[in-house]
Amino acid sequence: MTVSTLVKADSQRRIIEWLSREILPHEAAVRRWLSRALDTTAVEDIIQESYCRIAGLRCTDHIFNGRAYFFQTARSLVLQQMRRSRVVRIDTVAELDALPLAHNEPSPERITAGRRELARVMDLIGRLPDRCRQVIEMRKIQGLSQRDVASILGVSEHVIENDVIKGLKEISRTIAEHDEQAERHLGSAIESRAISSDR
Repeated sequence: MTVSTLVKADSQRRIIEWLSREILPHEAAVRRWLSRALDTTAVEDIIQESYCRIAGLRCTDHIFNGRAYFFQTARSLVLQQMRRSRVVRIDTVAELDALPLAHNEPSPERITAGRRELARVMDLIGRLPDRCRQVIEMRKIQGLSQRDVASILGVSEHVIENDVIKGLKEISRTIAEHDEQAERHLGSAIESRAISSDR
């Protein structure tokens, strides 16, 4: 293996790690924003293309805020689609204007919360069945195309698409269940405190 190949591999590894740490935790927020103006297929296309563009960067040193960069990348892709489209929904334009871009550095609390959320998502990805986990890692973290993943794993693109959907649904379901449990515990704690203070 040549030195340039090693350097390139190391650079790609660092970008993938950065993407996992700084971009992946914000997917749900970008997806929610996109879904206010686009249909499900278009949202998935924009998310995938955003990952591909970001994963294709040579360097991320110039990016100070991963969340803002992710939103801006998605916004640019939607604008490109709008330019190519003959019919543009007016609410899509309105949503783009209301896009919540953060120009300042995130607070330490937000960074800590983001890292915790990333660790939780990575843990959930790790618990998926083997092929589903591999597919999610290759598509969502490494930014490989559906065709490339299908070729690597020796299955059809339809299988890859199903595994992505299945994996994301499982992760979303588990997160929602954990959040509901946390809310119930918090509600019980508040109720217990209110009862004890009334005595």
